Amino acid sequence: MNRRFFGTDGIRGVANREPMTATTALTLAAAAGSYFRRGEHRHRVVIGKDTRLSGYMLEPALTAGFISMGMDVILVGPLPTPAIAMLTPSLRADAGVMISASHNAYQDNGIKLFGPDGNKLSDNIELEIERRMQIGIAEIGPANSSDLGRAQRLDDAPGRYIEFAKATFPTELRLKGLKIVVDCANGAAYKTAPAVLFELGAEVIPIAVSPNGFNINKDCGAAAPEVLATAVVTHGAHVGIALDGDADRVQMVDEKGQVIDGDQLMALIARSWRCANKLRGGGVVTTVMSNMGLERYLKEMTLSLIRTKVGDRYVVEHMRSHGFNVGGEQSGHIVLTDYNTTGDGLIAALQVLAELVRSDRPTSEVTRLFEPVPQRLRSVRFKTNDKKMPLEASGVRRAVAEGESRLGDSGRIVIRKSGTEPVIRIMVEGDDEDMVIDIVELIYASIEDAAS
Repeated sequence: MNRRFFGTDGIRGVANREPMTATTALTLAAAAGSYFRRGEHRHRVVIGKDTRLSGYMLEPALTAGFISMGMDVILVGPLPTPAIAMLTPSLRADAGVMISASHNAYQDNGIKLFGPDGNKLSDNIELEIERRMQIGIAEIGPANSSDLGRAQRLDDAPGRYIEFAKATFPTELRLKGLKIVVDCANGAAYKTAPAVLFELGAEVIPIAVSPNGFNINKDCGAAAPEVLATAVVTHGAHVGIALDGDADRVQMVDEKGQVIDGDQLMALIARSWRCANKLRGGGVVTTVMSNMGLERYLKEMTLSLIRTKVGDRYVVEHMRSHGFNVGGEQSGHIVLTDYNTTGDGLIAALQVLAELVRSDRPTSEVTRLFEPVPQRLRSVRFKTNDKKMPLEASGVRRAVAEGESRLGDSGRIVIRKSGTEPVIRIMVEGDDEDMVIDIVELIYASIEDAAS
């Protein structure tokens, strides 16, 4: 069965347009509710959201769908995605839902589902839920009138997550003396992230903490770390932390205003945890997009780098099945399974801050562990209703083959369709930067020509 709704990270689209409509959200909740409704116990689901205006539309629609299946709904309001992953098993819920389009602009929204263990759903479960959505609510068995679920708000949910996050920071350390700028992207962590850092002892300068439904990720957050970089230098801060709209992703900035991406952060955490005998699996799990410089750095420490498809859930699946506890993506989704089941930008940042405290050295010295191999990214947008398959065009294949021949063993080419928007992404990296730029432009032009 072909996927109609689910992409690499749940369901995502323009709000109030299919599939991000109230009708589809209700049908999805009913289908998911019927799947997770097992046994005779009272069933429950946790629903959180970020700060987008459309959350007010999707939250009640999802609530109605789950209630129609006899599931009680626990509403927690704006909270980070990792908070929902943590709260789902903590509350012994049968499922968790996060309403968010992550780093996208406010016009988009999305729905992410978690199982009772707090993990994102497998491909097979998502396909089964899609099958039930197509059958329809009447056929999948709504609850009897006397067995409908109820909804309630959990007022102390933010406090639960704050204490959970604080507990991941080494108990013998404090952030006293550190001045930290934290950019919350006007998103889900606008209250919790500054509170955690303050309560751990830091001097906190919060920015982008005034959500209005429209300004989530707008010129701020992990997708626009330049704003944070300026603020760090202006305030003379030691370090900056930028989260995205649902706070499962982080970028950091050193005292000079230089951006530190997910690859450098994973390298630092892996080294730190190995020294503390905490690292499991013998290396790090990441995606095909991570820089070759990270791979070479880990190899020097006799650690492996395992690559998966793009998408943090594929990283987590490999980590779980092979015993790794550090993984993530260059974009800043960093998964530390000792603490949580999904990417958590704040908890990853806390591990880095612990190293800053221990070393008592500038952030720029602590976090620059390897020299990245020159890497270039370009994206080609295509029409979703276009029947042409540009990646299969002979001109594109010739361009890719030429690029691979020129790079040889000193570089890589990765071309893929985005799982969250109608875009083809091109990544080329290699030791010769001029060659990398030439190859990117060659492939870009061939795809544009094939798609025209």
